[in-house]
Amino acid sequence: MPAQTTAVLSLRERRRAVATQEILDAAERHITGHGPQALSLRAVARDLGMTVQALYHYFPSRDALVTAIIAKAYDDLADAVRTALDTAPDDPDLPRLVVAAEGYRRWAIAHPEHFQLLYGTPLRDYAAPVEGPTTQAMRRMGGTFQHELFGGFTEAQLAAVETPELSPALLAHLDRLPVGDMGYLPPAANALLMCAWGQMHGLVVLEVFGHTPHLGAHQAEIFRMAMRNMLDDIRGRIPTG
Repeated sequence: MPAQTTAVLSLRERRRAVATQEILDAAERHITGHGPQALSLRAVARDLGMTVQALYHYFPSRDALVTAIIAKAYDDLADAVRTALDTAPDDPDLPRLVVAAEGYRRWAIAHPEHFQLLYGTPLRDYAAPVEGPTTQAMRRMGGTFQHELFGGFTEAQLAAVETPELSPALLAHLDRLPVGDMGYLPPAANALLMCAWGQMHGLVVLEVFGHTPHLGAHQAEIFRMAMRNMLDDIRGRIPTG
């Protein structure tokens, strides 16, 4: 079999890639220093010593730059969750879903401005492209949590999960959601996944946005307890037979 060859980028392409990365880095620094709402092409261009017109050669609009930053932030968050799982000690008493959730929490605490960009007040006049890179990056992270929550169970088991009675309209909507990396997820299990995500994410939002200072240094312990209880409840709803 002939060896595969990797296409070599031209000098022009390499220079463009370097310049694009420098722009993204400058935009991220601006977000860290001034918050997401202050992001503008003019401010990024000024930080790089270039004109706005020159920046347009790489990102034709603020929305294009914002989309690239949001997609990268989602990828960085997903990488942090993946790293937490890959480097976790072999502890049978610590479920991998809890490990993943704690990786999510740590990244959010370490990068509050980028977390705010993803989940805080939407940027004025910005709309993410439908089925664009931000959606794909978000689904990658969601797939990791889906795997840790439901991996090892059959479709029949997940279809038989115990939930409060769900309306036909909700079940139909959940049944039409895009298929993730694990394949088809029955509507009732999808509802549990949404509830689990909301509980985990809600606790992180409260902490990152400064609403739980009364817990002090005990926030990590509260979070772990909540994730364990949530997982026990969900696993208890899945038939074992």
